[in-house]
Amino acid sequence: MASISAQLFLVLISLLLLLPVVEAVEAGDAVTLLLGVALSITGICACLGVYARKRSGQM
Repeated sequence: MASISAQLFLVLISLLLLLPVVEAVEAGDAVTLLLGVALSITGICACLGVYARKRSGQM
């Protein structure tokens, strides 16, 4: 059985392949896209951290 991180990686890659290609028309669009990606990755890492703490009994 694949690990949780490998499964999460496969899900993220498959979602990215399904999305249409984003073309930044203005600099604001590019900044918004990068900020959204950074916040999404931070949120995923936070959720994985909470899950790991609950699993190890620290919470």
